[in-house]
Amino acid sequence: AFTVRATLGLETKLLGINGLSMKIDGTTVQSIGGEHYNSSTNGHSGYEIVKDPETTRFSQGYLQYKLGKTTAKAGRQIINLDNERFVGSVDWRQMMQSFDAAVISDSTINNLTLTGAYVWGIKGITDLPASETDSIVLNGSYKINDMLKVSAYDYILSSLHDTMGLALTGNLPVSIAKIDYRAEYAHQGDASRDTDGGIVNAQADATYYNLDALANISGVLVGAGYEVLSGTSGSDGKTAFSTPLATLHKFNGWADKFLTTPTGGLCDASATLGYTAPGLGKAMIVYHDFETDKAMAGKSDLGTEWDLLYTNAIPGIKGLSALAKAAYYQGGDVALNTKDVTKIWLQLGYKF
Repeated sequence: AFTVRATLGLETKLLGINGLSMKIDGTTVQSIGGEHYNSSTNGHSGYEIVKDPETTRFSQGYLQYKLGKTTAKAGRQIINLDNERFVGSVDWRQMMQSFDAAVISDSTINNLTLTGAYVWGIKGITDLPASETDSIVLNGSYKINDMLKVSAYDYILSSLHDTMGLALTGNLPVSIAKIDYRAEYAHQGDASRDTDGGIVNAQADATYYNLDALANISGVLVGAGYEVLSGTSGSDGKTAFSTPLATLHKFNGWADKFLTTPTGGLCDASATLGYTAPGLGKAMIVYHDFETDKAMAGKSDLGTEWDLLYTNAIPGIKGLSALAKAAYYQGGDVALNTKDVTKIWLQLGYKF
């Protein structure tokens, strides 16, 4: 798929009222040479899936009011919380995910950030109509120091599930290295809200935990991680842990094999090696070993994956950057996850 994306935005003050403003962003995604790929909505089922359909829309459009360190927004907007594992704008795809929502964020107390949102619509990355919802998003974080920030959240997704969690993050200076870490636990329970006409999932009882660290040793990057989204045997009527509003491409391999959690859950053991330096850009290689949390028909191997990335600013033109990226997934023995997948991306970006 050969596509081009352009986003133009307008932000202006309103009515001469201090702190009141409006922002509108328009985004268009067009293919070059025709849609010779399966965008998942264009009917080209004979091609491989690349979820970047041709579309043009208002990607953001909201009113904003700022008073001190409190900000209120209402309208279509992007929402990125923490590391985007639960709520994100999916910026990797050509069209972002945006939310029809009313959001209030406050940082009046030093080092404490509180965010609350009521979401009534979700506009995904494809050209399908916005999904109606009746959801509440709550997130708070307190930074004790550079070595420790505590974040807590409650994501109440109507007709799906309620997710409560706690994350510890920070940067640890250890000898010649700086180590960024994340330790997180969350539990997913029955939905407490229902979209009009929706069916409440009364069988949600799943857990999530993650531990990862990345050390920077004079530009050399070394990391490891272990993430678990619990699953089900398939016969107890319950569901696997899921994060439907996340920036999913960032997690569990760039081949996008696990945008939906397998029924048996997902255990992802990963290792990272890379290098970054001013002028030289950033290079990374990531290895993933996938297994189910619970065996399916006696099988648990979900495959392995190698991911490669190089990105750098192009000298001489301010705002111009290039990226090369590849993913090679080798299938396992669990049904629906036996096929190998190879993906390669080349990207130019210009911001002004």
